[in-house]
Amino acid sequence: MLTSVRVWDLPTRLFHWALTACLIGLITTGKLGGDAMLWHFQLGYLMLSLLLFRTVWGLVGGQWSRFGSFWFTPAAVWQYATQPAPSEPAAGHNPLGAMSVLTLLAVLLLQVSSGLMSDDDILNAGPLSGYASDNVVNYATNYHKNIGIYLLLGLVTVHVAAIFFYLLKKKQNLIRPMLNGDKFLIGSTSPSRDDSQSRWLALAVFLGIVALVQGLLYLLT
Repeated sequence: MLTSVRVWDLPTRLFHWALTACLIGLITTGKLGGDAMLWHFQLGYLMLSLLLFRTVWGLVGGQWSRFGSFWFTPAAVWQYATQPAPSEPAAGHNPLGAMSVLTLLAVLLLQVSSGLMSDDDILNAGPLSGYASDNVVNYATNYHKNIGIYLLLGLVTVHVAAIFFYLLKKKQNLIRPMLNGDKFLIGSTSPSRDDSQSRWLALAVFLGIVALVQGLLYLLT
């Protein structure tokens, strides 16, 4: 019997769509250059705040948003990748999905970090570029502009392709639960906590992180 279960709490869902919008904005402003770079930097700081929030929320958020539910052994990942997947959807992320999400978050954090240390030798320099050696700044700039962005685009393409694969081939809609938070699952599954108290906690955590990032930027610049 299928039962509706709250899997993705509201803070996780808001993070997901805010991150998506932020990434689109960053790619667009980065390609436009010029005056758009002012927005590129501000979106980069927002991206950093979102990633730091997700790191904290991965420790204290709803059950299926916690990183503890993401960890699978290499054997489990290999088994899932090489054997027929179960017909019923996983409550949270399946082994491959969890690995791809963690990889994407890590690459996003690396891209933001490299941007903070980049310097195009014209007008735009990250706030950490003055605190790093020339070699580090050159490597960070090259990675940010010529390597990281394409690695990131590749991972995003795989992520989107996987969503459509599950939708069209497995008849599993992964987008709807990220909109309303609920999945229809077989049997008894513990739901994620998603009440007003946890949502206020998420807001406090996010605002605290934004204040911290802005404070550090003020000190650095």
